Formats: sequence, structure tokens, C-alpha cells
Amino acid sequence: MNLLPKTHEEFSKSDYWNSFFKKRGEKSFEWYGEYLELCDILNKYIKPKDKILVVGCGNSKLSLDMYDTGYKEIINIDISHVVINQMLDLNRKTRPDMQFLQMDATKMTFPDEHFSVVLDKGTLDALMTSDEDSVVSIVQKYFEEICRVLRNGGRYVCISLLQEHIAKFAINFFQSHSCMLRVVRCVEAENIMSAQSSEMSFPIFALVVTKFKNLNQKVLEICMGGDKAQRVQSESQVLESIDSIQKTALIFNSLRKKALQDKNDELVIELCEVSTNKIRFTIYVVEQTPQRGNSKYGAFIVPQGREAEWLFSTKSGRKKLLNTAKHNRLAIVTLHRDQEYESLEKIQEELNSTLLNLKPNGMIEKIPYLSVGPDVGKRELVAKGNSQFSGEYRIEDVEYEGGKIYRRLVFMSNQNVIQSEALIQKIKRKNKEEKIINLDYLACEHHIYITIGINMATKFIQKRKVDDKILVVGLGGGGLCSFVHKTCDNIIIHAIEIDCEISNVAENYFGLKLDERMQVFIEDGLNFLKSCTTQYKIIIFDVDNKDLSLGMSCPPKEFVEKDVLNIVKKLIEPDGFFILNLVCRDEILRNEIITQLKEVFKHICTYKLEEEVNEIVFCTNQKDLFSMIDWRNKLERSCKELNNIIKKKKINNNSFENLVEFLNNLSIS
Repeated sequence: MNLLPKTHEEFSKSDYWNSFFKKRGEKSFEWYGEYLELCDILNKYIKPKDKILVVGCGNSKLSLDMYDTGYKEIINIDISHVVINQMLDLNRKTRPDMQFLQMDATKMTFPDEHFSVVLDKGTLDALMTSDEDSVVSIVQKYFEEICRVLRNGGRYVCISLLQEHIAKFAINFFQSHSCMLRVVRCVEAENIMSAQSSEMSFPIFALVVTKFKNLNQKVLEICMGGDKAQRVQSESQVLESIDSIQKTALIFNSLRKKALQDKNDELVIELCEVSTNKIRFTIYVVEQTPQRGNSKYGAFIVPQGREAEWLFSTKSGRKKLLNTAKHNRLAIVTLHRDQEYESLEKIQEELNSTLLNLKPNGMIEKIPYLSVGPDVGKRELVAKGNSQFSGEYRIEDVEYEGGKIYRRLVFMSNQNVIQSEALIQKIKRKNKEEKIINLDYLACEHHIYITIGINMATKFIQKRKVDDKILVVGLGGGGLCSFVHKTCDNIIIHAIEIDCEISNVAENYFGLKLDERMQVFIEDGLNFLKSCTTQYKIIIFDVDNKDLSLGMSCPPKEFVEKDVLNIVKKLIEPDGFFILNLVCRDEILRNEIITQLKEVFKHICTYKLEEEVNEIVFCTNQKDLFSMIDWRNKLERSCKELNNIIKKKKINNNSFENLVEFLNNLSIS
């Protein structure tokens, strides 16, 4: 039986509603939930002593349930005489004080200021089917009547979907009539409606309008989750908040019915604090083809400080996590800096309604929550500042389960990338605990292979000098330079860093020590190369690209232009090496760069890191590296030599012990 109107205009016609209620008979019709789901909100804004007018009552049980719980002064009106007669017959004996009157809400006959509350559940939505002038004229009369019959300090409580045209008109009208407005999200009603329906469900709101004779300032509030209302400054903030929730609901509805269209794709949802518009949670929804033995759906909460790790910060990492967790769909939740998180349990409570909306249809089990450890993790702000070239940055200490602490440099313009990382050790000095940087630690995996290349070039290639010089373009936190300085004796390191701020960060927070073997030059890397007259055994490019539009984050494209590569060729000794950290997601651009390198250097050997985008490219014109066997033999000797140095100097770093995979996956051009 089709009980929905054929056209929007029918919603405002009494004939339609007479027909509707005749067809339904005595079966109640509940738009937007029943009293049980709405009572927390209604009881907050409506008191038992209030004189209440329910407009467009229909055959809803809402006012009946309110009457039964102690609200005795209730008058119900509806444009349909059919439903009024039905409700009179139903309630005459059981609720004798309850009044039901046939009346048009746009032409009410009550005296001025007769009610302390006007309650509307779905009537506004039924009246305002569009923003056409004829419809708006009717709704304006309706609102004017509400203002007329409400007492000073009285409230109009409207349960509505608050479509954009409705929300805009209502806010503008009541603001111009000296009223305070609050928009409250009816989360419990939404959850019940969503659980009961396999079809689409929509966000439900309560528009709470308080009438004042004179209101000297604009008062707009929103309460989109929890009990605390937040004051906002403009109508646009209210509308944006409503719109965001509605758009998210469309996504949720889609996910309930079907899977993501592309299993290699993912859905990203950002949940913000309404008052500050700061992101509090980011949710990545990933899926795979249903596997036998997998759970349908789960949620994984990433401890704070770990969101930049490969497993959580990249699509490929999140796909691996999905497969490892053995779920067909997984919601991966990351936490954000400048936010407070009490516990995993509190986070689950905060996210539960959102994550429920992401579960597939037919799933009745509770959401299994997963995480790396038993708590939310610890992130301590050590310092922050501004860089001329990279903008705002943060230095943070992140503590892992088990007590390990890592210091990280993060640029706020690209928060999911750890620019530099160091391992922190706690020591006691004079009964006081201090943090020091452990220079034995190499944070970046690609730095391991660069170090192997440095050792190979300075120890196992012809014409080795006592004090070989190496040039590192791109200092960052100085972790690579500090490790090479410690492990490779008789090597002079020149580091080029364009940003003096970052150089200071490396010295003050990441343990970089300058001496006769370690020098930093504050200069643009390209300018330094063009004016340089020094010969180097090795030149290393490990410099970030600030322009990510090319799909290449390391190095900047101008650093691998042919004229620059020819300058590099001239600056390295005949048996020297050029080592490039290449991070390029654009395969065509990557191939162009490799082609240019081949035109400049006779021999090229590359290694692609398995779980990273980084690719290490070793380039040389050295005569003894013709075959893969030559490269492999010398790199293998370098690995063994580094292990011996590490043991001799008692360096606590086992990164070089198992490099079979590295040696097996070298590629020679």
C-alpha cells in the first residue's frame, strides 16, 4: 500500500492527510522516533507544569506518552478532522483531560501568549516542502502564529530533518523575531530508526526556539553530540554543521547497503569539534572481498603519535592492516594533536554511534575494537615554531607501549609525514631524570641503505683517501649525518640546509654535534652546487620537495634536471658516488628521472623499499661496477664491515644484520 504523497504539494493539503489517516486506521504513524527515544531532549526543554500545544499531532503517540508521564496540560491540533475524531475516540476515557482540536496551524484561534511550549514533530517538514514563494508564505504564517501564541520565555520545540531550505528560513525568521535558537541532534532517535530500518535513515534534529520580548544580541547554539551546547557566532556555522552531518549520513546509508565500489579505494571521514572546527578523529574505511573466516566489520584505534607510521598513514599499509586483522571491512581511527583523549574506553563511547553507522547491513554483533596496545598512547609537545620554508612545525615526544620514546619533527602542513625521528633515552643525573638522544638509532629505513653505500664508496672502492669528503643536501633532524659521523671515521661531512630554523632544531633537539668533521652550511642546495669548487667522494640528495603536486616528494624536480646532474658528476671524484633518495609516485616521471641519470652516469643500481615509496639510487662512473655481482659483492662487504664497526664501537643498532632481502632485490641499469 503506497501511503507516500505523489507530489510535495500534497503535504500541505488537508485532503491528502484525511486520505492518509483513513488508510492507516488506528495504527499510529511516528515520524522521527517515539517518546522513548526523544524523552531526554523533550524533558530538558519541556516541564510537566508547561501548557503545551502539539501542532500537527496526527495519530502519533508522542503526546499520549507525555501525558502518561505527567504532562497533563496538552492541547493537540491537526488539519485533518479524520485523525482528530480517531484520537478523540481513542483517548476519551483513558485521557479525559487531553484535548484534540481540528485547526489549521497557520490560522489558530487561541489567545495571544496562551502557551509556554509549542511542540512540532514533523509538521514543519510537511508544510515546507520547497522554498517556492507560495510555500514560504504558508510557513511564515505558521511561524508568526507560533510567536503569537507563545508566552515570553516560551519555547517552540521542533523535531525535524532540517533540510537546507527549512533550516535557513527558520533561523532567519526567528532571529529577526528576538528569539534564541539552539539546534540539537537527536542521536538516540537516529540510532533506533537506523537499527529498525534497512533503508535510508537521516539525521534528526530538535530546533529549540526560545521567545524573548527583547533580545539584545544574537544567540545561536548547537549541540551535535553529548549534553554540552556550543555557542557559535553566525548562521553559516549552524548550517555548515547541519550540512556536514547530513552529508555524512548519505555516506553511511550507502555503506550500509553496499560495499565500496572499488576495493582498492577507501573512504575518509573527518570528525571535527564544532566549536573550533579542529579535526578530532579521522576514520579510514577500507574493505576487501569477503574472505572465509573473516569478521564482517571491526574498528581499529591507532594510538596517538603513531598515525604517521606506514601501516596507518598509507593506503597500502591500511590494506595490509585490514588483511592482518581478518575483517572484510575495517574502520581505522586516527587521533589528532591538540586534542585530549582520556582512555580507549572513552574514545569508543565517543565514536560508537558513528562507527555503528558504518557497519554493513545484517550485522548484529557488537563492533570488535582493536588497537596496538591497551591505552591511547602518549604525545608530549616539546617545542613548536615556524619555518620560513615549511611553515609551522612541532617537535613531539611519543611514548610507545613498553616505554620507548621517540622524538619527532612534524610540519603541520603535512602532518602524516614524520620529517625526522630520534630515539630518546632517559638517564639519571644528580637524582634528576634527563632525556638524551640515542645517536645509535636510524629512524628512516632508507638511511640504512644510504649508510651502506657511503661505507662501500669510502672503503671498498679504489683511491680511498684518509679524509674523504661527503656532501649531504638536506639535513633535516641530522639523524643520517650523526650516524655516519659516529660510524665512519676519517670522513668529513658537509651538510647543506636551506633553513636555519631546521638546522637549529637539529642541534637543539636531535643531538646534532658540529665539529671539524661535521659542518652545516645554510644555503640553497642548488646555489651551493653551482658555486662549489670542492671535490667530494659522495654527494647525497635527501631533500624534501615542498610542492607535492607533481607526485614526487623527494627531491624537488629541479634537483634532477640534467644540467644539475652534470654539475654533480663534475663535483664527485672519478671513482665517487651520487646517492639519491627518490620518492616518486608518478611512474612516468620516475622513469624520466632514471633515464636522465643513465645519460649522465655509466652505472646505476637501485633498491625499492618494500613498505615505503622511497627508492635508493646509487650512481657512479667507477670502472669496477659493471655487473650485479660486482655491486652485490661490494655492498655485502660494506654490510659486514658496518656490522664489525657497530660491534667494536658497541653501537646498539641491529639494522644491518639481516640485509639478504636488500641484496637480493637490487636492480642494475
